[in-house]
Amino acid sequence: MIKGLSLAGWKQDLPSSIVVALVALPLCLGVALASGAPLFSGLIAGIVGGIVVGTLSSSPLSVSGPAAGLTVIVFAAIERLPSYEAFLLAVVIAGVIQILFSFSKSGVLAEFVPSSVITGMLAAIGLILILKQIPHAVGYDGDPEGDFAFMQPDGQNTLSSLWYSVTNYLTPGAVIISGLSIAFLFWWDAARPKDGPLKLLPGPLVVVVGAIALNALFAVAAPGLYLQPSHLVQVPIADGISGFVGLFTLPDFGQVGNMAVWSTALTLAIVASLESLLSVKAVDELDPQRRTTDKNRELFAQGGGNLVSGMIGGLPVTSVIVRSSANVDSGASSKLSTILHGSWLLLSVLLIPFVLNLIPLAALAAVLIATGYKLTKPSLFTKRWKQGMTQFVPFVVTITAIMFTDLLIGIVIGLAVGFVFVVARNFRSAVVTVEDGKGNYMIRARRNLYFIHKYELQRELGRVEDGASVLIDLSATSYVDLDNIDIINAFVRGASFRNIRVMVRGDIAERSAPLINADRRELVHA
Repeated sequence: MIKGLSLAGWKQDLPSSIVVALVALPLCLGVALASGAPLFSGLIAGIVGGIVVGTLSSSPLSVSGPAAGLTVIVFAAIERLPSYEAFLLAVVIAGVIQILFSFSKSGVLAEFVPSSVITGMLAAIGLILILKQIPHAVGYDGDPEGDFAFMQPDGQNTLSSLWYSVTNYLTPGAVIISGLSIAFLFWWDAARPKDGPLKLLPGPLVVVVGAIALNALFAVAAPGLYLQPSHLVQVPIADGISGFVGLFTLPDFGQVGNMAVWSTALTLAIVASLESLLSVKAVDELDPQRRTTDKNRELFAQGGGNLVSGMIGGLPVTSVIVRSSANVDSGASSKLSTILHGSWLLLSVLLIPFVLNLIPLAALAAVLIATGYKLTKPSLFTKRWKQGMTQFVPFVVTITAIMFTDLLIGIVIGLAVGFVFVVARNFRSAVVTVEDGKGNYMIRARRNLYFIHKYELQRELGRVEDGASVLIDLSATSYVDLDNIDIINAFVRGASFRNIRVMVRGDIAERSAPLINADRRELVHA
Protein backbone atom coordinates (compact mmCIF):
# COMPACT_ATOMS: atom_id res chain seq x y z
CA MET A 1 0.00 0.00 0.00
CA ILE A 2 1.35 3.43 -0.98
CA LYS A 3 1.82 5.64 2.07
CA GLY A 4 -0.75 8.42 2.21
CA LEU A 5 -2.81 7.05 -0.70
CA SER A 6 -6.54 6.98 -0.03
CA LEU A 7 -9.20 5.56 -2.33
CA ALA A 8 -12.03 6.97 -0.21
CA GLY A 9 -12.11 10.23 -2.17
CA TRP A 10 -11.78 8.72 -5.65
CA LYS A 11 -14.96 10.47 -6.78
CA GLN A 12 -13.18 13.81 -6.28
CA ASP A 13 -9.73 12.63 -7.34
CA LEU A 14 -10.74 11.06 -10.65
CA PRO A 15 -12.21 14.18 -12.32
CA SER A 16 -9.52 16.36 -10.75
CA SER A 17 -6.77 14.19 -12.22
CA ILE A 18 -8.21 14.64 -15.71
CA VAL A 19 -8.30 18.41 -15.32
CA VAL A 20 -4.70 18.49 -14.05
CA ALA A 21 -3.56 16.30 -16.94
CA LEU A 22 -5.18 18.68 -19.43
CA VAL A 23 -3.50 21.66 -17.77
CA ALA A 24 -0.15 19.87 -17.47
CA LEU A 25 -0.02 18.72 -21.10
CA PRO A 26 0.73 22.06 -22.83
CA LEU A 27 2.87 23.19 -19.89
CA CYS A 28 5.10 20.12 -20.23
CA LEU A 29 5.53 20.79 -23.93
CA GLY A 30 6.05 24.51 -23.38
CA VAL A 31 8.71 24.06 -20.71
CA ALA A 32 10.57 21.62 -22.98
CA LEU A 33 10.42 24.08 -25.87
CA ALA A 34 11.58 26.99 -23.71
CA SER A 35 14.42 24.84 -22.34
CA GLY A 36 15.75 23.91 -25.78
CA ALA A 37 15.07 20.23 -25.07
CA PRO A 38 13.17 17.61 -27.12
CA LEU A 39 9.41 18.10 -26.71
CA PHE A 40 8.92 14.54 -25.54
CA SER A 41 11.32 15.15 -22.63
CA GLY A 42 8.77 17.48 -21.08
CA LEU A 43 6.06 14.83 -21.31
CA ILE A 44 8.39 12.26 -19.71
CA ALA A 45 8.98 14.65 -16.80
CA GLY A 46 5.23 15.20 -16.43
CA ILE A 47 4.54 11.47 -16.39
CA VAL A 48 7.34 10.79 -13.89
CA GLY A 49 6.27 13.74 -11.75
CA GLY A 50 2.80 12.28 -11.50
CA ILE A 51 3.46 8.58 -11.06
CA VAL A 52 6.89 8.36 -9.41
CA VAL A 53 6.97 11.54 -7.32
CA GLY A 54 3.27 11.20 -6.54
CA THR A 55 3.86 7.69 -5.22
CA LEU A 56 6.90 8.60 -3.10
CA SER A 57 5.69 11.96 -1.78
CA SER A 58 3.59 12.43 1.35
CA SER A 59 1.95 15.57 0.00
CA PRO A 60 -1.75 14.93 -0.62
CA LEU A 61 -2.25 17.65 -3.24
CA SER A 62 1.12 18.71 -4.70
CA VAL A 63 1.70 17.93 -8.38
CA SER A 64 5.20 17.64 -9.83
CA GLY A 65 6.55 17.98 -13.35
CA PRO A 66 8.91 20.09 -15.45
CA ALA A 67 9.12 23.59 -13.98
CA ALA A 68 9.27 26.94 -15.72
CA GLY A 69 11.63 28.14 -12.99
CA LEU A 70 14.34 25.81 -14.26
CA THR A 71 14.16 26.69 -17.96
CA VAL A 72 17.07 29.16 -17.90
CA ILE A 73 19.31 26.72 -16.03
CA VAL A 74 18.33 23.80 -18.27
CA PHE A 75 18.76 25.80 -21.48
CA ALA A 76 22.24 26.98 -20.44
CA ALA A 77 23.25 23.47 -19.36
CA ILE A 78 22.15 21.85 -22.62
CA GLU A 79 24.10 24.48 -24.56
CA ARG A 80 27.24 24.05 -22.42
CA LEU A 81 27.41 20.26 -22.08
CA PRO A 82 28.68 17.99 -24.88
CA SER A 83 25.28 16.39 -25.55
CA TYR A 84 21.72 16.10 -24.31
CA GLU A 85 22.65 12.67 -22.95
CA ALA A 86 25.33 14.33 -20.79
CA PHE A 87 22.65 16.67 -19.46
CA LEU A 88 20.50 13.66 -18.57
CA LEU A 89 23.40 12.33 -16.50
CA ALA A 90 23.41 15.64 -14.60
CA VAL A 91 19.67 15.18 -13.90
CA VAL A 92 20.33 11.68 -12.53
CA ILE A 93 23.13 12.95 -10.26
CA ALA A 94 20.90 15.84 -9.13
CA GLY A 95 18.31 13.28 -8.06
CA VAL A 96 20.90 11.42 -5.97
CA ILE A 97 21.99 14.70 -4.34
CA GLN A 98 18.37 15.52 -3.47
CA ILE A 99 17.99 12.12 -1.81
CA LEU A 100 21.08 12.93 0.26
CA PHE A 101 19.47 16.28 1.14
CA SER A 102 16.47 14.38 2.50
CA PHE A 103 18.65 12.22 4.74
CA SER A 104 20.37 15.34 6.09
CA LYS A 105 16.95 16.77 7.10
CA SER A 106 17.35 19.81 4.84
CA GLY A 107 13.58 20.08 4.44
CA VAL A 108 13.43 22.16 7.62
CA LEU A 109 14.57 25.17 5.57
CA ALA A 110 11.03 25.58 4.25
CA GLU A 111 9.76 26.38 7.73
CA PHE A 112 11.80 29.59 7.86
CA VAL A 113 9.86 31.20 4.99
CA PRO A 114 7.31 33.77 6.34
CA SER A 115 3.67 33.30 5.43
CA SER A 116 3.63 36.78 3.84
CA VAL A 117 6.25 35.60 1.34
CA ILE A 118 4.38 32.35 0.63
CA THR A 119 1.09 34.15 -0.03
CA GLY A 120 3.00 36.71 -2.09
CA MET A 121 4.38 33.86 -4.19
CA LEU A 122 0.88 32.47 -4.76
CA ALA A 123 -0.51 35.88 -5.69
CA ALA A 124 2.41 36.51 -8.05
CA ILE A 125 1.87 33.15 -9.77
CA GLY A 126 -1.79 34.04 -10.14
CA LEU A 127 -1.03 37.40 -11.75
CA ILE A 128 1.60 35.85 -14.02
CA LEU A 129 -0.86 33.17 -15.12
CA ILE A 130 -3.41 35.80 -16.09
CA LEU A 131 -0.92 38.04 -17.89
CA LYS A 132 0.85 35.17 -19.66
CA GLN A 133 -2.34 33.45 -20.80
CA ILE A 134 -4.12 36.49 -22.23
CA PRO A 135 -2.00 36.36 -25.44
CA HIS A 136 -2.91 32.66 -25.87
CA ALA A 137 -6.54 33.51 -25.17
CA VAL A 138 -6.61 36.01 -28.05
CA GLY A 139 -4.68 33.77 -30.45
CA TYR A 140 -1.02 34.77 -30.09
CA ASP A 141 1.05 31.65 -29.41
CA GLY A 142 4.54 32.96 -30.13
CA ASP A 143 5.59 32.54 -26.49
CA PRO A 144 5.82 28.89 -25.32
CA GLU A 145 2.93 27.90 -23.08
CA GLY A 146 5.24 26.83 -20.28
CA ASP A 147 7.37 29.98 -20.14
CA PHE A 148 6.71 32.22 -17.14
CA ALA A 149 9.80 34.44 -17.21
CA PHE A 150 9.32 38.21 -17.54
CA MET A 151 11.61 38.39 -20.59
CA GLN A 152 10.34 36.12 -23.38
CA PRO A 153 12.25 34.21 -26.09
CA ASP A 154 10.47 36.22 -28.82
CA GLY A 155 11.96 39.50 -27.57
CA GLN A 156 8.78 40.66 -25.85
CA ASN A 157 8.19 40.76 -22.11
CA THR A 158 5.13 39.86 -20.07
CA LEU A 159 3.60 43.35 -20.33
CA SER A 160 4.53 44.31 -23.88
CA SER A 161 3.27 40.95 -25.13
CA LEU A 162 -0.26 41.88 -24.06
CA TRP A 163 -0.45 44.94 -26.31
CA TYR A 164 1.46 43.23 -29.11
CA SER A 165 -0.88 40.24 -29.16
CA VAL A 166 -4.07 42.31 -29.13
CA THR A 167 -2.95 44.74 -31.84
CA ASN A 168 -1.20 42.28 -34.16
CA TYR A 169 -2.50 38.76 -33.58
CA LEU A 170 -6.13 39.07 -32.51
CA THR A 171 -7.77 35.84 -33.69
CA PRO A 172 -11.61 35.91 -33.58
CA GLY A 173 -11.98 32.14 -33.17
CA ALA A 174 -9.60 32.07 -30.19
CA VAL A 175 -11.32 35.07 -28.60
CA ILE A 176 -14.74 33.43 -28.90
CA ILE A 177 -13.52 30.13 -27.43
CA SER A 178 -11.60 31.71 -24.56
CA GLY A 179 -14.33 34.24 -23.80
CA LEU A 180 -17.05 31.62 -23.60
CA SER A 181 -14.77 29.33 -21.60
CA ILE A 182 -13.91 31.96 -18.99
CA ALA A 183 -17.56 33.00 -18.65
CA PHE A 184 -18.59 29.38 -18.20
CA LEU A 185 -15.91 28.65 -15.59
CA PHE A 186 -16.90 31.60 -13.39
CA TRP A 187 -20.58 30.79 -13.84
CA TRP A 188 -20.04 27.10 -13.07
CA ASP A 189 -18.23 27.90 -9.81
CA ALA A 190 -21.33 29.73 -8.62
CA ALA A 191 -24.03 27.56 -10.20
CA ARG A 192 -22.63 24.03 -9.83
CA PRO A 193 -25.14 21.86 -7.93
CA LYS A 194 -24.27 20.94 -4.36
CA ASP A 195 -25.78 17.47 -4.75
CA GLY A 196 -26.18 14.94 -7.53
CA PRO A 197 -23.76 13.67 -10.19
CA LEU A 198 -23.15 17.12 -11.68
CA LYS A 199 -21.42 18.34 -8.51
CA LEU A 200 -18.38 16.24 -9.50
CA LEU A 201 -18.30 17.50 -13.08
CA PRO A 202 -15.16 19.66 -13.44
CA GLY A 203 -15.72 22.87 -15.34
CA PRO A 204 -12.31 22.74 -17.10
CA LEU A 205 -13.17 19.36 -18.62
CA VAL A 206 -16.43 20.78 -20.00
CA VAL A 207 -14.46 23.73 -21.38
CA VAL A 208 -11.92 21.53 -23.18
CA VAL A 209 -14.54 19.20 -24.71
CA GLY A 210 -16.72 22.16 -25.67
CA ALA A 211 -13.78 23.99 -27.26
CA ILE A 212 -12.93 20.96 -29.42
CA ALA A 213 -16.56 20.72 -30.54
CA LEU A 214 -16.83 24.46 -31.19
CA ASN A 215 -13.66 24.52 -33.28
CA ALA A 216 -14.98 21.55 -35.28
CA LEU A 217 -18.20 23.53 -35.84
CA PHE A 218 -16.13 26.51 -37.00
CA ALA A 219 -14.48 24.28 -39.62
CA VAL A 220 -17.87 23.45 -41.10
CA ALA A 221 -20.01 26.55 -40.54
CA ALA A 222 -17.49 29.42 -40.23
CA PRO A 223 -14.09 28.57 -41.76
CA GLY A 224 -12.81 32.06 -40.99
CA LEU A 225 -13.05 31.30 -37.27
CA TYR A 226 -11.46 27.85 -37.45
CA LEU A 227 -8.23 27.58 -35.43
CA GLN A 228 -5.31 26.13 -37.36
CA PRO A 229 -2.93 23.54 -35.82
CA SER A 230 -0.53 26.30 -34.71
CA HIS A 231 -3.21 27.36 -32.20
CA LEU A 232 -3.75 23.82 -30.90
CA VAL A 233 -1.87 21.47 -28.60
CA GLN A 234 0.96 19.76 -30.48
CA VAL A 235 1.92 16.40 -28.98
CA PRO A 236 4.60 14.34 -30.76
CA ILE A 237 2.96 11.36 -32.47
CA ALA A 238 4.99 8.14 -32.44
CA ASP A 239 4.79 5.53 -35.20
CA GLY A 240 3.59 2.54 -33.18
CA ILE A 241 4.98 1.06 -29.97
CA SER A 242 8.52 0.81 -31.31
CA GLY A 243 8.44 4.45 -32.33
CA PHE A 244 7.13 5.41 -28.90
CA VAL A 245 9.93 3.52 -27.16
CA GLY A 246 12.43 5.23 -29.47
CA LEU A 247 11.42 8.61 -28.05
CA PHE A 248 13.13 7.73 -24.75
CA THR A 249 16.85 8.54 -24.28
CA LEU A 250 19.47 7.11 -21.92
CA PRO A 251 22.06 9.26 -20.12
CA ASP A 252 25.71 9.20 -21.18
CA PHE A 253 27.50 7.68 -18.19
CA GLY A 254 30.80 8.18 -20.00
CA GLN A 255 30.56 11.87 -18.96
CA VAL A 256 30.68 11.04 -15.23
CA GLY A 257 34.17 12.54 -15.01
CA ASN A 258 33.10 15.83 -16.61
CA MET A 259 33.11 18.51 -13.88
CA ALA A 260 30.61 20.59 -15.86
CA VAL A 261 28.13 17.74 -15.45
CA TRP A 262 28.66 17.75 -11.68
CA SER A 263 28.33 21.53 -11.36
CA THR A 264 25.11 21.38 -13.38
CA ALA A 265 23.82 18.57 -11.19
CA LEU A 266 24.54 20.49 -7.98
CA THR A 267 22.84 23.62 -9.36
CA LEU A 268 19.78 21.64 -10.43
CA ALA A 269 19.59 19.85 -7.08
CA ILE A 270 19.73 23.06 -5.03
CA VAL A 271 17.33 25.09 -7.18
CA ALA A 272 14.86 22.24 -7.72
CA SER A 273 14.86 21.45 -3.99
CA LEU A 274 14.20 25.06 -2.99
CA GLU A 275 11.43 25.43 -5.55
CA SER A 276 9.82 22.16 -4.47
CA LEU A 277 9.95 23.04 -0.77
CA LEU A 278 8.41 26.45 -1.39
CA SER A 279 5.74 25.01 -3.66
CA VAL A 280 4.79 22.26 -1.21
CA LYS A 281 4.58 24.75 1.65
CA ALA A 282 2.33 26.95 -0.50
CA VAL A 283 0.10 24.00 -1.41
CA ASP A 284 -0.25 23.16 2.29
CA GLU A 285 -1.57 26.71 2.72
CA LEU A 286 -4.17 26.06 -0.03
CA ASP A 287 -5.23 22.66 1.31
CA PRO A 288 -8.79 22.98 2.71
CA GLN A 289 -7.90 20.32 5.31
CA ARG A 290 -4.67 22.15 6.29
CA ARG A 291 -2.56 18.98 6.16
CA THR A 292 1.19 19.33 6.60
CA THR A 293 3.66 17.69 4.24
CA ASP A 294 6.84 16.01 5.50
CA LYS A 295 9.42 18.22 3.75
CA ASN A 296 12.27 15.72 4.07
CA ARG A 297 10.10 13.04 2.53
CA GLU A 298 9.31 15.49 -0.28
CA LEU A 299 13.03 15.95 -1.00
CA PHE A 300 13.37 12.17 -1.20
CA ALA A 301 10.40 11.97 -3.58
CA GLN A 302 11.74 14.75 -5.81
CA GLY A 303 15.17 13.10 -5.85
CA GLY A 304 13.64 9.79 -6.85
CA GLY A 305 11.66 11.53 -9.58
CA ASN A 306 14.73 13.22 -11.03
CA LEU A 307 16.68 9.97 -10.88
CA VAL A 308 14.01 8.19 -12.93
CA SER A 309 13.34 11.13 -15.27
CA GLY A 310 17.02 11.52 -16.12
CA MET A 311 17.40 7.77 -16.71
CA ILE A 312 14.72 7.73 -19.44
CA GLY A 313 15.29 11.08 -21.14
CA GLY A 314 13.14 13.52 -19.18
CA LEU A 315 13.67 17.04 -17.90
CA PRO A 316 14.24 17.68 -14.18
CA VAL A 317 11.07 17.76 -12.07
CA THR A 318 9.94 19.86 -9.13
CA SER A 319 6.69 20.41 -7.30
CA VAL A 320 4.87 22.95 -9.49
CA ILE A 321 2.46 25.48 -8.02
CA VAL A 322 0.42 25.98 -11.22
CA ARG A 323 -0.56 22.33 -11.59
CA SER A 324 -0.91 21.95 -7.82
CA SER A 325 -3.26 24.94 -7.68
CA ALA A 326 -5.36 23.48 -10.48
CA ASN A 327 -5.47 20.22 -8.51
CA VAL A 328 -6.71 21.98 -5.36
CA ASP A 329 -9.13 24.11 -7.35
CA SER A 330 -10.62 21.01 -8.98
CA GLY A 331 -11.48 19.51 -5.61
CA ALA A 332 -8.85 16.77 -5.27
CA SER A 333 -8.73 15.11 -1.86
CA SER A 334 -5.61 12.89 -1.97
CA LYS A 335 -2.45 12.02 -3.87
CA LEU A 336 -4.49 9.63 -6.00
CA SER A 337 -5.29 12.59 -8.24
CA THR A 338 -1.58 13.29 -8.77
CA ILE A 339 -0.76 9.67 -9.62
CA LEU A 340 -3.74 9.35 -11.96
CA HIS A 341 -2.82 12.57 -13.77
CA GLY A 342 0.57 11.06 -14.65
CA SER A 343 -1.15 7.88 -15.81
CA TRP A 344 -3.53 9.85 -18.06
CA LEU A 345 -0.58 11.69 -19.59
CA LEU A 346 1.13 8.38 -20.35
CA LEU A 347 -1.95 6.69 -21.78
CA SER A 348 -3.08 9.68 -23.83
CA VAL A 349 0.34 10.24 -25.39
CA LEU A 350 0.61 6.53 -26.14
CA LEU A 351 -2.95 5.89 -27.37
CA ILE A 352 -4.71 9.12 -28.43
CA PRO A 353 -2.19 11.84 -29.29
CA PHE A 354 -4.30 12.84 -32.30
CA VAL A 355 -7.22 13.68 -29.97
CA LEU A 356 -4.99 15.79 -27.74
CA ASN A 357 -3.86 17.72 -30.79
CA LEU A 358 -7.45 18.93 -31.29
CA ILE A 359 -7.46 20.94 -28.03
CA PRO A 360 -7.31 24.73 -28.60
CA LEU A 361 -4.69 26.53 -26.53
CA ALA A 362 -7.26 29.28 -26.02
CA ALA A 363 -9.41 26.89 -23.96
CA LEU A 364 -6.47 25.86 -21.76
CA ALA A 365 -5.56 29.55 -21.39
CA ALA A 366 -9.08 30.16 -20.04
CA VAL A 367 -8.62 27.39 -17.45
CA LEU A 368 -5.33 28.90 -16.29
CA ILE A 369 -6.74 32.43 -16.17
CA ALA A 370 -9.56 31.23 -13.91
CA THR A 371 -7.02 29.42 -11.71
CA GLY A 372 -4.84 32.52 -11.60
CA TYR A 373 -7.73 34.69 -10.45
CA LYS A 374 -8.39 32.39 -7.50
CA LEU A 375 -4.74 32.68 -6.45
CA THR A 376 -4.74 36.47 -6.51
CA LYS A 377 -8.20 37.54 -5.42
CA PRO A 378 -8.50 41.18 -4.24
CA SER A 379 -9.50 39.89 -0.78
CA LEU A 380 -5.98 38.49 -0.39
CA PHE A 381 -4.50 41.98 -0.72
CA THR A 382 -6.99 43.58 1.70
CA LYS A 383 -6.36 40.82 4.25
CA ARG A 384 -2.60 41.47 4.24
CA TRP A 385 -3.18 45.23 4.40
CA LYS A 386 -5.26 44.83 7.55
CA GLN A 387 -2.47 42.76 9.12
CA GLY A 388 -0.11 45.74 9.02
CA MET A 389 2.97 46.87 7.13
CA THR A 390 5.16 44.07 8.50
CA GLN A 391 2.97 41.62 6.56
CA PHE A 392 1.83 43.77 3.64
CA VAL A 393 5.21 45.10 2.50
CA PRO A 394 7.01 41.70 2.18
CA PHE A 395 3.84 40.38 0.49
CA VAL A 396 3.80 43.13 -2.15
CA VAL A 397 7.58 43.14 -2.63
CA THR A 398 7.53 39.38 -3.24
CA ILE A 399 4.78 39.75 -5.84
CA THR A 400 6.59 42.56 -7.66
CA ALA A 401 9.97 40.84 -7.58
CA ILE A 402 8.62 37.54 -8.91
CA MET A 403 6.68 39.22 -11.69
CA PHE A 404 9.68 41.19 -12.96
CA THR A 405 12.38 38.55 -12.42
CA ASP A 406 11.56 34.91 -11.74
CA LEU A 407 10.25 32.72 -8.95
CA LEU A 408 13.45 32.06 -7.00
CA ILE A 409 14.92 35.56 -7.29
CA GLY A 410 11.59 37.02 -6.21
CA ILE A 411 11.44 34.69 -3.20
CA VAL A 412 14.97 35.68 -2.16
CA ILE A 413 14.08 39.38 -2.40
CA GLY A 414 10.88 38.80 -0.43
CA LEU A 415 12.81 36.92 2.26
CA ALA A 416 15.36 39.73 2.49
CA VAL A 417 12.64 42.34 2.99
CA GLY A 418 10.88 40.12 5.52
CA PHE A 419 14.17 39.71 7.41
CA VAL A 420 14.60 43.50 7.56
CA PHE A 421 11.18 43.77 9.23
CA VAL A 422 12.07 41.01 11.68
CA VAL A 423 15.28 42.80 12.66
CA ALA A 424 13.50 46.15 12.90
CA ARG A 425 10.81 44.59 15.07
CA ASN A 426 13.43 43.17 17.41
CA PHE A 427 15.12 46.55 17.72
CA ARG A 428 11.86 48.26 18.60
CA SER A 429 10.81 48.65 22.26
CA ALA A 430 11.76 45.24 23.60
CA VAL A 431 12.09 46.82 27.06
CA VAL A 432 9.62 49.34 28.52
CA THR A 433 9.66 51.28 31.80
CA VAL A 434 6.70 52.38 33.92
CA GLU A 435 7.17 54.85 36.83
CA ASP A 436 4.47 55.92 39.30
CA GLY A 437 6.08 59.23 40.39
CA LYS A 438 6.75 57.89 43.89
CA GLY A 439 10.07 56.26 43.19
CA ASN A 440 8.65 52.89 42.11
CA TYR A 441 9.76 51.54 38.74
CA MET A 442 8.79 48.51 36.68
CA ILE A 443 11.18 47.61 33.85
CA ARG A 444 9.48 45.00 31.67
CA ALA A 445 10.94 42.83 28.90
CA ARG A 446 8.23 42.37 26.30
CA ARG A 447 9.97 39.42 24.60
CA ASN A 448 13.19 37.40 24.73
CA LEU A 449 16.34 39.47 25.17
CA TYR A 450 19.32 38.96 22.89
CA PHE A 451 22.60 40.84 22.46
CA ILE A 452 20.92 43.36 20.14
CA HIS A 453 18.81 44.51 23.11
CA LYS A 454 21.79 45.37 25.35
CA TYR A 455 21.68 49.10 24.66
CA GLU A 456 17.93 49.30 25.23
CA LEU A 457 18.16 47.45 28.56
CA GLN A 458 21.05 49.62 29.75
CA ARG A 459 19.17 52.78 28.76
CA GLU A 460 16.06 51.82 30.73
CA LEU A 461 18.05 50.76 33.80
CA GLY A 462 19.90 54.07 33.60
CA ARG A 463 16.62 55.96 34.13
CA VAL A 464 16.23 54.59 37.68
CA GLU A 465 16.92 57.23 40.35
CA ASP A 466 18.76 56.68 43.63
CA GLY A 467 16.61 55.39 46.48
CA ALA A 468 14.03 53.84 44.16
CA SER A 469 12.37 50.42 44.20
CA VAL A 470 12.67 48.51 40.92
CA LEU A 471 10.77 45.49 39.66
CA ILE A 472 12.47 43.84 36.66
CA ASP A 473 9.68 41.87 34.98
CA LEU A 474 10.98 39.00 32.85
CA SER A 475 7.75 36.98 32.92
CA ALA A 476 7.14 37.51 29.19
CA THR A 477 10.50 35.97 28.28
CA SER A 478 11.62 32.40 27.85
CA TYR A 479 15.23 33.32 27.20
CA VAL A 480 17.62 36.08 28.29
CA ASP A 481 21.15 35.77 26.94
CA LEU A 482 24.29 36.07 29.07
CA ASP A 483 25.10 39.62 27.93
CA ASN A 484 21.80 40.93 29.27
CA ILE A 485 22.08 38.92 32.48
CA ASP A 486 25.50 40.49 33.04
CA ILE A 487 23.95 43.94 32.59
CA ILE A 488 21.28 43.15 35.20
CA ASN A 489 23.88 41.76 37.61
CA ALA A 490 26.04 44.86 37.15
CA PHE A 491 23.01 47.02 37.96
CA VAL A 492 22.38 44.95 41.09
CA ARG A 493 25.97 45.28 42.28
CA GLY A 494 25.67 49.02 42.20
CA ALA A 495 22.14 49.11 43.59
CA SER A 496 23.19 48.83 47.26
CA PHE A 497 25.50 51.83 46.87
CA ARG A 498 22.57 53.86 45.52
CA ASN A 499 20.02 52.59 48.07
CA ILE A 500 18.00 50.90 45.29
CA ARG A 501 15.89 47.84 46.07
CA VAL A 502 15.67 45.43 43.11
CA MET A 503 13.25 42.54 42.57
CA VAL A 504 12.86 40.14 39.65
CA ARG A 505 9.68 38.50 38.43
CA GLY A 506 9.58 35.67 35.92
CA ASP A 507 10.67 32.07 35.50
CA ILE A 508 13.84 33.20 33.78
CA ALA A 509 15.07 34.36 37.19
CA GLU A 510 14.85 30.80 38.49
CA ARG A 511 16.59 29.32 35.44
CA SER A 512 19.37 31.91 35.72
CA ALA A 513 20.09 31.22 39.42
CA PRO A 514 23.85 30.72 38.94
CA LEU A 515 24.03 34.29 37.72
CA ILE A 516 21.07 35.91 39.43
CA ASN A 517 20.27 35.10 43.05
CA ALA A 518 16.49 35.01 42.84
CA ASP A 519 15.67 32.78 45.77
CA ARG A 520 13.38 35.50 47.16
CA ARG A 521 12.54 36.79 43.67
CA GLU A 522 15.06 39.49 44.56
CA LEU A 523 18.43 40.44 43.13
CA VAL A 524 20.94 40.97 45.93
CA HIS A 525 24.34 42.56 45.97
CA ALA A 526 26.91 39.93 44.97
